[in-house]
Formats: sequence, structure tokens, C-alpha cells
Amino acid sequence: MNQIKTFFGTLTDLLYPRRCPVCDRAVKPFGSLICQACEHKFIYIGEPYCMKCGKKLREEEKEYCSDCTMRKHLFDRGRALYEYRSIADSIYRFKYRGRQEYAEYYAACMADKLAGWIMECRPDALIPVPIHRSKKRIRGYNQAEALARRLHERTGIPVETELIKRVRRTAPMKDLSASERQNNLKRAFKICRNDVKLSTIIIIDDIYTTGSTIDAMSYELRKAGVKHIYFVTLSIGRGL
Repeated sequence: MNQIKTFFGTLTDLLYPRRCPVCDRAVKPFGSLICQACEHKFIYIGEPYCMKCGKKLREEEKEYCSDCTMRKHLFDRGRALYEYRSIADSIYRFKYRGRQEYAEYYAACMADKLAGWIMECRPDALIPVPIHRSKKRIRGYNQAEALARRLHERTGIPVETELIKRVRRTAPMKDLSASERQNNLKRAFKICRNDVKLSTIIIIDDIYTTGSTIDAMSYELRKAGVKHIYFVTLSIGRGL
């Protein structure tokens, strides 16, 4: 079965060449997930980073970013892979231009850089941030789910997509303030099971900005009995 899967994967790459997540051209060399010349263009979040949300910090002596110092979040902790500005164009194509193949490279980097932290969390499942059914119908897929499924292939952690749903279509978050984001997400999510047996979960998304989406999901998940809530995102804004 693995040989058959490899054969058809190679055939697909020949007919429809994989696009580089940085330059969006056909990947060189063939068979890679990213162009060799583009491999170090995304800026990885290294230490020091916020011990709550994972934002990059400018000062090593600080433990938390200004947002996490002033605001109580409902999740336990989170980590992010890249600084948002370095990967913004790539994420836009991933979400809105059908570049689902980028997810394989993103997940490979997550597994390489964050696997130790992920396994320390001992998650029962990965839960991608759901999108409203109307958006999924237009877009054709949920980018967070695509990323979670590729990460599952690398880690073996199950993906759970039927536990929590987005039941209210919300306004785009990018132009809203922190308080407007919170109001925008009120009653946006709903638990879809009466008996939730998961104790520890990791929420998966593409971008962390203020944490409003993760908090809104965490509120519902904690009411349902989930004890430990972490998140991993592909990118995050800059901390202070």
C-alpha cells in the first residue's frame, strides 16, 4: 500500500507540480516540499517567547508578553511556529488560493520544531479551529483542518473535527480591535456532543493574533469538561 501511495503521489506531482510555499513556483528540486533557495525565508519563533501564548519577546528577562500580562486567557499555553509577517503571503494563498499542498511543508516544520513540546502536552486529540459551513462551501476546505490532518500524519495524534462547530458566521477579524473580536465571537462555537471524553486537547490554527478565537473555543470546551487546553498555530504576531 505504501508503494502504491508513493507511486500515485509521484504521478500527481509530475502532472500537477507541487508549489513552493514561499515563492509559489514549482518546487525545485523535484520531490521536495519547498525550494532549496526559499528554505530559510520564514522567520522561526525562537527564545525568548511568551510562556503563555508563544509570542516572540524582545527582552529575555520577561516571561510574558504585554497582552498576556494584562489579560486572562482561558487556554493553558500555546506555541507558534513563525513570525506572521514573514509568512503572511504564504498563508493568504494557503487559505484563499487553494494551496492545500502547503500544509504538508507546514506540518513537517511543526513536527520538526515543536514535536517535543506537543508530546509533553500529552494530547488526546488535535482540534482544528472550525470555520462556518458557508465559508467552507465557498473555500472548499478548512485550512486549519488541512494542517491538523498533516500534523496527524507526522505525530499519530488523532484529529477531532466533530466535537465543536462554528454555528455563527462572524465578521472578518483582521480589522477588529481586541474587544470587538471578543464580541464578534460570542456564541460563535457550540459543542456537538453530550459526552466529551477528552481530557487534554491541542487547538490547531493558522494565525494567533489576540487569542480571542482560542479563548472562545476554550470557554465552550471547558464547560464540556476538557481539563487541559493548548494550542499550536502556524504563525503569530510580534510580542512586546
